Amino acid sequence: MQAIDWTGHSLRLLDQTKLPATIEWVECHTYQDVAWAIRHMIVRGAPAIGASAAYGLVLAAQGCRHELSPAICQETMVKAAAELRSTRPTAVNLAWAIERMLRAGAGLTGDSLAVRLEQEANAIAMEDVEVNRAIGRFGAELVPNAARILTHCNAGALATVGYGTALGVVRAAVEQGKKVEVFADETRPYLQGSRLTTFELMQDGIPVTLITDSMAGWLMARGGVDLVIVGADRVAANGDVANKIGTYTLAVLAKEHQIPFYVACPLSTLDLSIRSGEEIIIEEREAREVTHVGGVPLAPEATRVWNPAFDVTPARLVTALITEKGLVYPPFDSKLMALR
Repeated sequence: MQAIDWTGHSLRLLDQTKLPATIEWVECHTYQDVAWAIRHMIVRGAPAIGASAAYGLVLAAQGCRHELSPAICQETMVKAAAELRSTRPTAVNLAWAIERMLRAGAGLTGDSLAVRLEQEANAIAMEDVEVNRAIGRFGAELVPNAARILTHCNAGALATVGYGTALGVVRAAVEQGKKVEVFADETRPYLQGSRLTTFELMQDGIPVTLITDSMAGWLMARGGVDLVIVGADRVAANGDVANKIGTYTLAVLAKEHQIPFYVACPLSTLDLSIRSGEEIIIEEREAREVTHVGGVPLAPEATRVWNPAFDVTPARLVTALITEKGLVYPPFDSKLMALR
């Protein structure tokens, strides 16, 4: 399954707001198009957003390919980077990819800049798939045969360039011949679990059962969950994890029921510049995402709404982080510093 397709002169994004009902692609010809697609959730998931932003900068460079003034070209790139960076504040992969692209293009202009940035964006995309497969291999060690896995949101191929992080662990376990069953939280309010995770797993023929977010605790109490695996949008230096809203709730429930709680996170999601999750900026989104589903109102008009897109799970609730360099167990501080 692929959500991102670079053509050499445009970026095609699978419209994840239309899934699973419709498979539709949005073609981006400018960095403004890419910024709009990220902001409006056409593409989502921290690694996928990072890769998309990288290609957005390629489009910006291609747009000033024949610009004779290096200063104007540089001004365009700075403007493009700022607009792309502002689209989603919580996922650190976005800023990570943009900074990596700017470093790669430092001192270059015109055709040289466009060529170099395309090479770097392609490298980011290819590395993401390799990283996800490595996360999958390490994570599969934690998955017993006949495991019942609970996951939240969508951390699969649709959230990455390919294969997935949390769902990459599931895929790797299946590839090793293990029988697994996945329970997918619907993940209100945007329903990434019901719309995207179930779609992905059903496409792969992996058994999946959809539950509402409020059912997870009772499922655990009945002995229906062996482990929880989620993705991450940002991990602080102390191991605190920002992920889709509702993740913290699962971590508390898992702790209560003595169920392992694992976070599958590429090292690009580590933000060692912040000491704890208290410093993570939590994106808040429009009220309509909560009050409406598919355009149908679920609440009275003018209802006041609080809609944070993410929450922070304290490191003390995380059993282990699954990275491309291996499993990391608490205490996380010094170990995460050594990994980067």
